[in-house]
Amino acid sequence: MKTAVIYWSGTGNTEAMAKAVAEGAGAELFTVSEFSGNVADYDAIAFGCPAMGAEVLEEDEFEPFFTGIEGALSGKKVLLFGSYGWGDGEWMRNWEERTKAAGAALVGDAGYIVNEAPSDDDLAKLKALGAALVGE
Repeated sequence: MKTAVIYWSGTGNTEAMAKAVAEGAGAELFTVSEFSGNVADYDAIAFGCPAMGAEVLEEDEFEPFFTGIEGALSGKKVLLFGSYGWGDGEWMRNWEERTKAAGAALVGDAGYIVNEAPSDDDLAKLKALGAALVGE
């Protein structure tokens, strides 16, 4: 199963989460600016992005990227994850709805969010979610 983890991280928290997911999934790991492939070529994809501003996805790189690939998510297994420093996770709930509306099957039925830096327990859970993404 061809699997990718694509993320944006400003502080390193979401990057640490992405590395745990990629390890669990045995997936290729890309920052959003590094990814030059076609999401249609992947069977399963994990996307990581922290909450920014008024609980939205990062607006300069990640949001335009995700908007551009939403149409290719139908029928794919998708895992969403990210960190936040304030709010109640509204950005993740909105992102989950967008992803489901695009026809993707969310792993775990919801995104995985962490307040600030992920703990060792969070990283272990993310590794397990990575394994679930590829059906292991």
